Amino acid sequence: MRELTHVDEKGVKMVEVGHKSEVFRKAIAKGRIYLRPETIELIKAGKTKKGNVIAAAQIAGILAVKKTPELIPLCHPIPLTGVDITFEFGEDYIEATCEVRATYKTGVEMEALTGVSVALLTVWDMVKAVEKDENGQYPVTRIENIHVVEKVKAR
Repeated sequence: MRELTHVDEKGVKMVEVGHKSEVFRKAIAKGRIYLRPETIELIKAGKTKKGNVIAAAQIAGILAVKKTPELIPLCHPIPLTGVDITFEFGEDYIEATCEVRATYKTGVEMEALTGVSVALLTVWDMVKAVEKDENGQYPVTRIENIHVVEKVKAR
């Protein structure tokens, strides 16, 4: 049996930010979900069985941003001032962008990454019935390139 890695006596802790000044912060994250072109057309036409994919993904992403400190153990709860989630369509993908804003002592990039991730997962959930092949697999569907494209800290 393999031995578990030892955690030193320091363990884990939330970083102290009490001494920092509150300043405007913004983070923008993006990611893509690749789908069959016919699935993209169903989404655009509003003809998926579960309803409006983009509206559901947008709401799910915003909710995920707000819940980030509950999902990622050492994230600080941040008083958010704004969240925008937008989508762009390609022939075989949807790109989600999540912008998060706050005036606080620590950045909001984890919130932006969480928002875009959950938005894309929601798209997948809402179209999985038409994305599966005859064996119940997802030969085309994939989420890729979730990353922070911009981080702002105004001084």
